[in-house]
Amino acid sequence: MNPALHAARLGLARGWIEFKHSLLNPQDLGFTIFSSVALVVVLYFQRDATVPGTTISLASVTLPSMLGMLAAFNGLIGAVGLISVEREDGTLLRAKALPQGMIGYLVGRIVLLAAQAAGSLVIVLVPGLFLVPELTRGGPGGWVIMIGILALALLATLPLGAVIGSLANSPTTAAGFSMLTIGGLIAISGIFYPFSALAGWLQVVGQVFPLYWLGLGMRSAFLPDSAAALEIGGSWRPVETVLVLLAWTAAGLLLAPPILRRMARREAGSLMQERRDRAMQRIS
Repeated sequence: MNPALHAARLGLARGWIEFKHSLLNPQDLGFTIFSSVALVVVLYFQRDATVPGTTISLASVTLPSMLGMLAAFNGLIGAVGLISVEREDGTLLRAKALPQGMIGYLVGRIVLLAAQAAGSLVIVLVPGLFLVPELTRGGPGGWVIMIGILALALLATLPLGAVIGSLANSPTTAAGFSMLTIGGLIAISGIFYPFSALAGWLQVVGQVFPLYWLGLGMRSAFLPDSAAALEIGGSWRPVETVLVLLAWTAAGLLLAPPILRRMARREAGSLMQERRDRAMQRIS
């Protein structure tokens, strides 16, 4: 069997096993449930409100945007956290020592993060559709668009998360930088309120990054065509959405492999021990 293919198969199995283990980890499971329930609570309080100047439910606009945000959050923050922690604890060094170990490692991380993202989305989507039942009227086409946009969300954010996680000096630095970044992007991407209500220059900045386009694509999957009047230009802009997300995907896939290879080549037991010592100092 081809060594790379064998390593990828092992990575698939490892990622699925680690996902099942994460379901038994109270800390991981508790954070996922708490954050997902918090988003459902937001929908609950928005269910009777409408977008100003329209009869469209505010919750029906927010729920699709939330799903796009969750996919990006799990892809970016999840990859940052895993790569930075496993770089510090020696997991990456052990993967590097195995034949085709980095391939298996990366495949495993992708499977784990994709499965965790799917779990978070289901926890929000199922009760969300009970609170906003009108979103179930989109038909099969809407669900196909949703799956496509969510796949692009992971493709556009996972590689960038891996880059940030491999460049950071410590998990704390990586987590702080990524949380600050994605928090700022959520604020200017029209996730919890109409994007058109933002200042013009914020709209320009927001459209540079994938989070706005993920929200737009998800809204186009669930909302009726009449709701496009709330968007810039009165259109869902499907071509622009796909092109921007593909551009971010291409950028991430071009940057991530050489950066990860360089980081893996520089890994050594002495460097790992230094990071462990710094981690112990932070704890003590």
